[in-house]
Amino acid sequence: MKIIFFGTPQFAVPTLEHLLAADGFEVMAVVTQPDKRRSRGKKLLPSPVKIVAEANDLPVWQPSRIKKDAPTLANLREASADAFVVVAYGQILSQEILDMPKLGCINGHGSILPRYRGAAPIQWCLCNGETVTGMTTMLMDAGMDTGAMLLKSEVSIGLLENADELAVKLANLGADLMVDTLLKLEGQLIRPIPQDDTLATYAPLIKKEDYPIDWSKPAIELHDRIRGFYPNCTTQFRGQALKIQATAPLGEEYWSQLPVDFAMLQPSLDAIAPQSDRPGEVVGLAKKLGPIVQTGDGLLLLRQVQLAGKKARSGWDFANGTRLEVGEVLG
Repeated sequence: MKIIFFGTPQFAVPTLEHLLAADGFEVMAVVTQPDKRRSRGKKLLPSPVKIVAEANDLPVWQPSRIKKDAPTLANLREASADAFVVVAYGQILSQEILDMPKLGCINGHGSILPRYRGAAPIQWCLCNGETVTGMTTMLMDAGMDTGAMLLKSEVSIGLLENADELAVKLANLGADLMVDTLLKLEGQLIRPIPQDDTLATYAPLIKKEDYPIDWSKPAIELHDRIRGFYPNCTTQFRGQALKIQATAPLGEEYWSQLPVDFAMLQPSLDAIAPQSDRPGEVVGLAKKLGPIVQTGDGLLLLRQVQLAGKKARSGWDFANGTRLEVGEVLG
């Protein structure tokens, strides 16, 4: 099967690598976003997908606007590919492109469609406290993740799992699913299933205004937001910006899902962290673990934080390094 692969970030790499390794596929070329300037030195760096493509001596096409790029469109037409495989490419494909391959354009999307259509499905499913997510392959159409579904694969979400960790799990799951999808599609063993638009939910791009922490919210809601928008949720500490990067909600309903060293807090929690009526107040310091903060409903353990201009630190190292005291208020 002749494939042209469209993808850009690390999330797309496992699918490309699986297609290169599997029998029965020929990856003819890769389409990825143009190199971007990153890091402090503003060096022009290739995308993770481009790095893999070049390591495998594949042609790489990097149009800034694929719908208007005549050379790329000509290359795509001349390739006569059986399928275009699209995973987190980052540009919308025109109907002209969607109609080119014989089997269609097959997308790997990081949610169980029709839930969480859009640019940030992994982040928003965590933010909303989902316990199960997965990957969906679909035949692309002109809409935003609205095409007919092909195959799905589900995975459970751990209480302490953040967006980066979940993305790795889903990327590997999606790689296997894409190979299976293509083989079954070629063999006419899949019947595309239209999505029920009435069940659709959306996962828009995350904005800076999504990052500030409102300590009056419940502990579990804050925990889900912090891990969903990892590593960028922020509060204030002694007049400085403080990123809260990893937390754990404390309480009867969470002990069974937490590591043993966290669960050891259970018998002494009342003594360590008496309830306060001030959201954001540090009400306890759990030895070797970190500060315990009062929220609008429940207690939150700060597992990893990062002060502006500093490296990320464990909650316990932060408490020791700043000589944090019970009674101080964040925010």
